[in-house]
Amino acid sequence: MALDALGAAVGLSRNACWRRVKALDASGVIRKRVTLLSPEKLGVGLMVFISVKAGSLDAAWQETFQKEARAIPEVLGVYRLSGSPEYLLQAQVANVEGYNLIRQRLVDKTSPSEVNARFVLEEVKNTRALPV
Repeated sequence: MALDALGAAVGLSRNACWRRVKALDASGVIRKRVTLLSPEKLGVGLMVFISVKAGSLDAAWQETFQKEARAIPEVLGVYRLSGSPEYLLQAQVANVEGYNLIRQRLVDKTSPSEVNARFVLEEVKNTRALPV
């Protein structure tokens, strides 16, 4: 949101709003500023959620898996879960073959006991805005 629009929304001048945004940056409340891009226009219009059952529950396997998952550019999120499956990954790919490349890389490098995918048919809500 532009500073002028933000200032108008909260009843502050542009400069006062900028000072508050800088203070939120400095305090760590604002972690990062991003630009949201259109996946379809960039040729990666297929979102997939990948569930992974660990090949082992020891720390070395988890460390290796997390390192490999973080290194895949198409993987947008990696979440360690309670229960089974142990991991959920969110990826943005061009097509099913793009998913298969991710799956094969994870299998080759980490030997999970199981990998499953759920392809998104319709995005009903997708936001990173916190409810504050």
